[in-house]
Amino acid sequence: MVVIVLDDLGFAQLGCFGGDVDTPHIDALAERGLRYNNFHVTAMCSPTRGALLTGRNQHAVGMGFVTDVPIGFPGYNGRIPASAAALPRHLRDAGYATFHIGKWHLAPRWEQSAAGPFTRWPLGLGFQRSYGFLAGDTNQFAPDLIRDNGTVEAPRTPAEGYHLTEDLVDQAQRMILDQQQAAPDMPFCLYFATGAMHAPHQAPPEWIERFAGRYDAGWDAWRADAVERQRSLGIIPEHTDVPDRPPWLPAWSDLDDQQRRIFARQMEVFAGFLAHTDHQIGRLMEFLDEQGLRDDTVVILISDNGTSGEGGPTGSFNEHRFVADILDDVDVLDGQLDELGGHRSYGHYSWGWAWAGNTPFRLWKRYAWLGGVRTPLIVSWPGGIEASGETRSQFVHAIDLTPTLLDIIGIDPPDAVDGVTQQPMHGRSIRATFDDPDAPTRSRQYFEIIGSRAIISDGWKATTDHVGRQLAVETEAMGGHHDFADDRWALFDLAADPAECHDLSERHPERAEQLERLWWAEAGKYDVLPLDDGFLSRAVAIEPSPFGLRPTGRFRPGGGPVHEDVLPPMGGGFTLRATLQLDPGTSSHGVVAALGDWSNGWALVLIDGVPHFGLSLFGDPVVATGPPVSGLSGHVDLTVTYVRSGEERVVTVGVGGETGESIQLGRDLPFRWQIGGAGLLVGRDTGFPVWGGYAVPAPCSAPIESVQIESTALLAWTRRDQIRAAVHRE
Repeated sequence: MVVIVLDDLGFAQLGCFGGDVDTPHIDALAERGLRYNNFHVTAMCSPTRGALLTGRNQHAVGMGFVTDVPIGFPGYNGRIPASAAALPRHLRDAGYATFHIGKWHLAPRWEQSAAGPFTRWPLGLGFQRSYGFLAGDTNQFAPDLIRDNGTVEAPRTPAEGYHLTEDLVDQAQRMILDQQQAAPDMPFCLYFATGAMHAPHQAPPEWIERFAGRYDAGWDAWRADAVERQRSLGIIPEHTDVPDRPPWLPAWSDLDDQQRRIFARQMEVFAGFLAHTDHQIGRLMEFLDEQGLRDDTVVILISDNGTSGEGGPTGSFNEHRFVADILDDVDVLDGQLDELGGHRSYGHYSWGWAWAGNTPFRLWKRYAWLGGVRTPLIVSWPGGIEASGETRSQFVHAIDLTPTLLDIIGIDPPDAVDGVTQQPMHGRSIRATFDDPDAPTRSRQYFEIIGSRAIISDGWKATTDHVGRQLAVETEAMGGHHDFADDRWALFDLAADPAECHDLSERHPERAEQLERLWWAEAGKYDVLPLDDGFLSRAVAIEPSPFGLRPTGRFRPGGGPVHEDVLPPMGGGFTLRATLQLDPGTSSHGVVAALGDWSNGWALVLIDGVPHFGLSLFGDPVVATGPPVSGLSGHVDLTVTYVRSGEERVVTVGVGGETGESIQLGRDLPFRWQIGGAGLLVGRDTGFPVWGGYAVPAPCSAPIESVQIESTALLAWTRRDQIRAAVHRE
């Protein structure tokens, strides 16, 4: 079996679901299988993946939010419990070979470093082999990779034409081939989770250029055309009414020429990324055909949530800006169009394309409206499904997929695994729908994501108008309620109104109230409470690291990347001290220490004997220099200090006791340099540089004894607490 999980792909973006992007290989899966047009997820990545792999509701397995922000409540601790053994564990115990390829995003923040624990890495949850990345996203040209329980570097450099999706297919083929040649009668399970279509939207330039000019008519025209394509394909019923464009989203006709040029190019990049991804999935399917495995292999393809609105109203050249709630300047974006989708970008398209990509629904990822929770599902099994090419309209949810796969191969979930009594699976098998278009399925499911709530029961859906404290610009634009006590529940008859157009709550108040009460009952049953609708509030409430916050750390060359979550925190103030062995007769050059890249990061680099400390703050480079090291010998300390005091944010580079000119930063350092978490490297760099002053890998020519980072802000807090404790004892 093969489970393909795409990321941030909308309901209308595949060709076989009404999209206009060329996706012939995914469309071929639908032609050799079934399309489900009533499939639901959780509107965010970690929750959907946890639900899919365990067959349980996301909060019941600790996945109420992304694993990067584990908090102490059971529904949000980011840890799949031992009482919810995952699909690969069941399959491994049944004699299957189990492979994880691609995105994971199911290991909590403090468990992603080389110290582990590895119990919630892929191998810990039952996969026998693993290759991919742990976090929510990564650079497609220079990813942060793991193999099994350790970090590895990509097999090729960006300059050599590397792209992550191509590499993932190569690795998947190798794992399957090795296993099949060793044990051809052993069945296998491949969990193949691309970084596509999540930001950064990056693809080889020739794929992007295929779509030049395709989107000049804009999102209004695209959405209207998509509705007609969906009706003709039978993806939506003929009677489907489509919600109007929201008032806070501009009509394409109201945009000026510059805005249209920018937004059209953003969609060209996304389309090229999707077409490239489809081609790689085609390579994987062709490999299975060549090996004689395709007919007997069940292939399931889904998206983990609807389209992403995390580019904001303008889109972004650098997705890291989303985390900091920074809007891109349109004039700056216009000057970056030639690089969008390439090595220098970390881009994301604008709200308008997110809205269009979820046709015919409302909103997108992070909301419990259908645009967030309804996505494509394709099930292809040439040797087991006779009704190929048909569409199924039964209600299905991500939690139903593991029970379905276990049903297909005849495995009953055990009552206990490793002596731990198992939670019942909340999903149910949909195997009966393969041959029967009228086979019954479950009819009830709750939804909650960052405070946005909904419930479906017997064909009715109730949805709140809650808009949480996520993006300031989004909260301000959308209206709705921001207090749970004030939330209004809208009511929809999905049989008559498949796209949530006509609110019937005033006509049927008793049904709306009944569904609201039912939602609260489900919330209590599955650990949904307490509700939280913010990002910052969760960041403040994040559980402490089991290793403790490190006020200081000493690092040496020769090791792999040190995950930034186990480094001393640098925001608020730090001192970096690098001790080098210098030879006055030798030129000193190369990277002393580096973290991140030109999308967000810092690096201390010797260039022609002069220390440079460069920072890229959300893509904006700043470089401070220190005195030259020429003529110095023996052990020499290079220092970098960052002092924040009031509005002052000053960086100074020193050599020995002498300092260079200080520079003022325009903003404080980010609380996390890379969305996916970067790794500190000593004596070299990988991927992309932090700024254009050096070329990766730039190994340091001078022997490095150590690099020490000291969090002055954390030390100040620690000392204050020590003083308070001493005073209390007195």
